[in-house]
Amino acid sequence: MDHNRDLRRRRASKANSVFKRIKVHSDRPRLCVYRSNRFIYAQVVDDAKGHTVAAASSLEKELQAPSEGLAGKVGVAARVGLAVAERAKKAGIEKVVFDRRHYRYHGRIKALADGARKGGLSF
Repeated sequence: MDHNRDLRRRRASKANSVFKRIKVHSDRPRLCVYRSNRFIYAQVVDDAKGHTVAAASSLEKELQAPSEGLAGKVGVAARVGLAVAERAKKAGIEKVVFDRRHYRYHGRIKALADGARKGGLSF
């Protein structure tokens, strides 16, 4: 039990430290990422208005095929990043702040960010 409680505390602490740096850029919407063991979700949130502008997840059928050159979940994450970037561009958003929460910037999180950059978003 203590291990799980400590793990939650460390994750919350890391997420808060990342979020503190994001608040500096309050004029830009956030590109939030949630990663589970099986799926990955991304959404662009406008905190000033309090609503989601664009979203994409690996639950969508058209995004479940891996990306070119990348296999497995990393390829799917790259396609999710590309899709959320296209949807944000349709909504008129080009600059965002990347909110990775407590996740390290490698693997699927990095692939999603690279896909979003490839789609036209700038962080």
